Amino acid sequence: MYRFIFLLALSIPTIVFSQEAKFEVQDLSISPWIDGTLLVPRDIEKPPLAIIIAGSGPTNRDGNQNFMKNNSLKKLAEGLSSEGIATFRYDKRIVKQIRQGNVDNNIMFDDFIKDALDVIAYFKAGYDFSKIVVIGHSQGSLVGMLAAKDKADGFVSLAGAGQNIGDVLIEQVTKTAPMFSDDTKRIVEGLKNGETTTDFPVALASIFNSDIQAFMMNWMKYNPTDIVQNLEIPVLIMNGTKDLQVSVNEAQLLKEANNKAELKIIENMNHVLFEIQGDDLENSKSYNESSRPISKELIESIVTFIKS
Repeated sequence: MYRFIFLLALSIPTIVFSQEAKFEVQDLSISPWIDGTLLVPRDIEKPPLAIIIAGSGPTNRDGNQNFMKNNSLKKLAEGLSSEGIATFRYDKRIVKQIRQGNVDNNIMFDDFIKDALDVIAYFKAGYDFSKIVVIGHSQGSLVGMLAAKDKADGFVSLAGAGQNIGDVLIEQVTKTAPMFSDDTKRIVEGLKNGETTTDFPVALASIFNSDIQAFMMNWMKYNPTDIVQNLEIPVLIMNGTKDLQVSVNEAQLLKEANNKAELKIIENMNHVLFEIQGDDLENSKSYNESSRPISKELIESIVTFIKS
């Protein structure tokens, strides 16, 4: 089911000390499905905590997948923790299953929400942070806003869609392969109505194959604008002008749905949080260039939001 990727404590903590880092590092196991890394700033009593939720596909806590290593979420976590904000980032459950050789092909979108809720509950019960803010990247934006409602003290949507994922797919296919636009609209309409199908072009199998249709139907149940408008906590909506996967229009849709939210558009930032000065080729190559720094403006904006 994880072939589609959009251009998409139960154990004793291990504590690592660094002479240079401004934070302590603890590897935690939250549940049978979720492992992650907690960074806690040194010499700060009761810092705020940011929980970072990754985007689509088999993405690990650092923001990486096989053959795509950029360390974007690791850099985000370390950047925030260097500024006095504790962070927890975790592997998506499919990552642990792949490592164990026991992949569950029946994972649903709702499982991601449960995992995020488990993480929030774990830190609320066992730690004494001043506040808990959820940061959701890409697909993690929708997961994060669903988990944050009535559970967290703030929410940051980072490159998150404003449209239903079905409508996003229609838009993407229409732009990149217009000959399949009508088929995509037909299939999405059926999935939204709970109807599976075997009638789809081979070229669309990566997003509509029979083994992922149940997941897609579950995902399509949720409309981001409906959810974000009901969040009664502070919300920060962020995107970059060089994002090839999620346009700034998606961020604006979220802002329109929640007029109390802050909107921050970062010039030249792409989907994996790097600032790109060149063309789309440089942009695409950067997804596998872990030496790049992430946007300083991104870090500064999130720090200001969380500490306000």
